[in-house]
Amino acid sequence: MVKIASYGTWTSPIGSAEAAEAGGGLQWVDLHGASVWWAESRPAEGGRVVLVRDGVDVLPAPWNARNRVHEYGGRPWVVLSDSVVAFTNWDDQRVYVFDPAAPQPRPISPEPARHHGIRYADLTAGPDGEVWCVRETITGEARTDVRRELVALPVSGGEPRVLAASHHFMSGPKISPDGTRFAWLGWNHPQMPWDGTELCVATVGSPDFEVLAGGESEAVCQFEWEGSSLLALTDPDGWWNLFRVALDGSRENLAPCAEELGGPMWRLGNRWFASLGVGRYLVLRSGRLAVLDERSGTVTDVETDLPTWSANLAVHDGIVVDAAAGPAAEFAVVKLDLSNGELTRLTGGEHSFAPYLPVPVERMFGEVPAYVYPPSNPDFAGPADELPPFVVHVHGGPTGRALPTLDMDIAYFTSRGIGVVAVNYGGSTGYGRAFRERLREQWGVVDVDDCAAVALGLAKEGTADRARLGIRGGSAGGWTSAASMTSTDVYRGGMIAFPILDLAGWTGDGGETHDFESRYVEGLVGPLPAAAARYAERSPSNKVDKLAGPVLLLQGLEDEICPPEQADRFVAALDGSGIPHAYLTFEGEQHGFRMAASIIAALEAELSFYGQVFGFVPPGVPVLELRR
Repeated sequence: MVKIASYGTWTSPIGSAEAAEAGGGLQWVDLHGASVWWAESRPAEGGRVVLVRDGVDVLPAPWNARNRVHEYGGRPWVVLSDSVVAFTNWDDQRVYVFDPAAPQPRPISPEPARHHGIRYADLTAGPDGEVWCVRETITGEARTDVRRELVALPVSGGEPRVLAASHHFMSGPKISPDGTRFAWLGWNHPQMPWDGTELCVATVGSPDFEVLAGGESEAVCQFEWEGSSLLALTDPDGWWNLFRVALDGSRENLAPCAEELGGPMWRLGNRWFASLGVGRYLVLRSGRLAVLDERSGTVTDVETDLPTWSANLAVHDGIVVDAAAGPAAEFAVVKLDLSNGELTRLTGGEHSFAPYLPVPVERMFGEVPAYVYPPSNPDFAGPADELPPFVVHVHGGPTGRALPTLDMDIAYFTSRGIGVVAVNYGGSTGYGRAFRERLREQWGVVDVDDCAAVALGLAKEGTADRARLGIRGGSAGGWTSAASMTSTDVYRGGMIAFPILDLAGWTGDGGETHDFESRYVEGLVGPLPAAAARYAERSPSNKVDKLAGPVLLLQGLEDEICPPEQADRFVAALDGSGIPHAYLTFEGEQHGFRMAASIIAALEAELSFYGQVFGFVPPGVPVLELRR
C-alpha cells in the first residue's frame, strides 16, 4: 500500500552506502585483440583505480593506475602484448611495465627528485619496444611552473627520449602505419582545448613539424592515422565533424552535419570515433552511438538498450566495446555485435533498485535544455496539497554537460521525495560552438540566469514548490551554486562542493589553481587587468553578505584544481555572520570524492541540510550541525 508522507521524509532502500558503491566508475575501455581491458575506480578500496582484463583484475593492491597530468589525468595504460601492460602509478607517478606472471611491476621511467615531480599520461605503444606519451615536469614552486614534452620510454629501461615540445599543452603522440611520421595535438594559453588546438605532424627523428588543421578558433579533439592521411574530429564550421586531412593540409568533411560528433578534451586519450573499415566509422552523436557512412554522407543512430556511450570507442572485427549507460542503468562495460545488434554487459546488470529510480524527462525551458528527475518511490506519495522541493543540479566544467543516465546520488534524493533537475546551461557541450560560447565572458551571469529560469519554470507550472528550491554543484557547478546564492533570491539553500569562489585567486597570477585552467577564466570572464572589476563583482567570496540563505560547503583537502584556500576564506567570512552554514572537509580527497566514507558523509550531510532548509526531518541520517 502506498503511504502518504511529506516530500523529503520518505524512506528508501537506496542508502548512502549504496550510492557510494556506485560512485567509482568505469573508464578507459579498450581492446587488445579479442580481450577487453578497462580501468575501474573502487571507492571501497580508497578510490584505487584497478586495471581489469576480461573481468579479471590485473593490478593487485596497492597499485593504482592513475596520473596527475593536467590534474584531471589522461589515459593511464597501454597494452604492449597479450599479457604485458604499461601503466602510470598514482603514488609516485612513474610508468611501470607489468606482466601478471611476474612478481611485481617494473618501473621504466626515472624516479623523480620530488614527490609527483614528473607525471606521464596518454600512453601509446611506440616502435622498437618503446612507450610513447606526454611527460609533465614540475619546474618550480608555483602551480603553473610546469613543462611538457612528448617522450619515448624504452621498455627495457634507460633514459627517456624527447620526441617533440611544440606547445605548452600536447596530447600523446601516434605513429603513422609506415613508421615514418607521428602526429599529436597541441595548444597554448589562453586557449582551452575546446577553444583551439592544432593537429601537428613531424617526421620521426626531426625537430620540425607542420600544422595540418586547427587554430585559435578551431579545436581538433581526436585524430587517428588512416594510411598516409589522418582522420580528425574538428569544428571549423561550429560543430565537431569528422574530416579526412591530407599531409598537404587539404581536407574533406566526410558527413557535414549540425551535430557534435566530438567533445571537450578534459582528459587526454578519449575516443569519440573509431573506424569500421571501407568508409564507415563509429561515432558518438552527442553521446549516442551512430554510424557515419562517408559514401552517403549520413550519420545514423545505432539503436541499443543503453543510449548513452562514453568517449572510449574501440572496435575489432565488427565488435564494439565501450562503457554505456541509460536512464535506469549506470555505466557498464559492454560489447556490441554490429552484425546482429546483440549487446552483452561485461559488468553490472539489472538494478535491484529499479522501482525506486527516477526516469529523467528531457525538457526545454526556452532555449535551455534540462533533464527533470521527479520524486520517485513506489512506496510513497506526497500529500495532495503539497508540492515537492526541487534542487537544481549544476554540472561541472563549466564546459561539460548533464546526461540522461542513472546517477545514484540523484536517486538518493529523488527516492526520498526531493526532485532534481540537471540543467545544460549556456556553455554546455553537445549543442555546438555557438551555444558553448554563450558563456564567453558571461560566467556567473548566463549559467546563473539559465539555472534560475529552469527552477522558476518548474515552480510556475506547478511541478516544484517555489518556496523550496535549492541548488547544488561541484567544481564549476559549485561556482554557479555559490554565484546563484549570492546574486539571486531564487533558492532557499545551496550545496557548494570543491568550488571556485574567488576569480582573482583562480588564475595563474592568483596562484590558487593549476596550470591547465590557470587562464581559463580569461575566456569565461575576460582578460586581466581590463576585466578586474568584473572579477571582483562576480566573485561569491566578495558577496558573502548577500547570501540568500544557508549553504553547505564540501571540500577535499588535497584538491589542486580548486584548492581549499578559497572555501576556507569563504567560511571564515561566514562565521559570525548569522547565516546558517556548514563546512565539511575530507582528508585524502582531491577534486571530487573517491572514497566510500567521504561519499557517504557528504550525501548524508546534504540530505540533513535540505531537511533543515526545506522544513522536514529526513529519517535515518545524522543531523548536520549548522553554525552561524
